[in-house]
Amino acid sequence: MRSKIGDLSQALEGRFGDHHALMCQLHLDHIAHLNEMIAKLDAQVEAMMVPFAQQRDLLATIPGIGQVAAAAIISGIGTTPAEFFATAAHLASWAGLCPGNHESAGKRKHGKPRKGSQHLQPLLVECAWSAVRANGRLKARYHRLVLRFGGYRNPAAKKRAIVAIAHTLAVIIWHVLAAGTAYTDLGPDFYATRSDPAKETQRLIAKLEALGHTVTLAPAA
Repeated sequence: MRSKIGDLSQALEGRFGDHHALMCQLHLDHIAHLNEMIAKLDAQVEAMMVPFAQQRDLLATIPGIGQVAAAAIISGIGTTPAEFFATAAHLASWAGLCPGNHESAGKRKHGKPRKGSQHLQPLLVECAWSAVRANGRLKARYHRLVLRFGGYRNPAAKKRAIVAIAHTLAVIIWHVLAAGTAYTDLGPDFYATRSDPAKETQRLIAKLEALGHTVTLAPAA
């Protein structure tokens, strides 16, 4: 709004009396009070997180998870999730990040994610949005999933992909806390380097032939 200060000043001229000043002051006092309460709660959280500083720092090595998110995750699942969830998949399921399944006419179909933790699920989804902005394996996985689910022009595809990334984060969190080691990113080229060149060549040839092309291969110079 800084670029509009002149317009705002002109708009308020002659129409800002004592009543308006009182109301503005009350709003400012309320905001100051809220900020004071938030500061006190933040200090309390920091004090309570002192015994779990090591685990908090480990979680903060995961893309998309900062110190505040790490504290919220620990408050929800503790520092030893393996005691309560036998596997990482159990944690993801409890968080509500596993797609539901339903069977019809003998065919198993994917459905909407099941209801899970009302605190952990939205937190991990928010962390997932942050994670896919960082250059690494999670961003590469998100890109592959969006294309598989329908492309970037399809909002539903992006939504399904980000829930899948949140599921991946839940799995990573379980392993990081269970092993007590920091997260090591596999890199943005993880999927490209692990693919078999021969199989990828055959896949591309088949795709071109399906489009009506005749493919002839020649060794690179």
